[in-house]
Parts: sequence; C-alpha cells; structure tokens
Amino acid sequence: MSDLSGMWNITGVEGLFSIVVELLSIFFAWMLLQEVKWETFFQFPRRPKARMLQVLLAVAIGHLFAGFILQYWGYSVMLRSFVE
Repeated sequence: MSDLSGMWNITGVEGLFSIVVELLSIFFAWMLLQEVKWETFFQFPRRPKARMLQVLLAVAIGHLFAGFILQYWGYSVMLRSFVE
C-alpha cells in the first residue's frame, strides 16, 4: 500500500511542477508582450479587445514555451535512466 501512495506522491509533484512551469511561462510571455508597441497594430491599444488579444497571445506563446520546457525535462529524465 505504501508503494501506491509513493507513486501518487510522485505524480502529484510532477503535476504541480507542470502547472508552475505553465503559469510562469505565461507570465514571462505576458511580460515580453508588454514591450511590443501595440500602437502600430491598434488605434487604441488599451481597449478590451486589444487586451484580450494580448492575453490570448501570452497564453498561446507561454503554453508553447512550457511544452518545450516540459518535453526537454522529460527527455533529460529518460536520458538519465539510459546512462544508469
């Protein structure tokens, strides 16, 4: 029974790690998108429609970056087991 609880604990930690990486990636994408001069794309860049586009872009870019990081992490774990 303790083996099963240990497996659930590891799965929980991996899930928490994935969520943190995803949220941090979205946050960093949002911070980078703040540097874009949105005036060239929108007449009023502070309007809700322009902000919604920025949020959606931040989520999309952050999700892609987090996927890359998590896949890289998974591959490095697989390589570690290959070397051992």
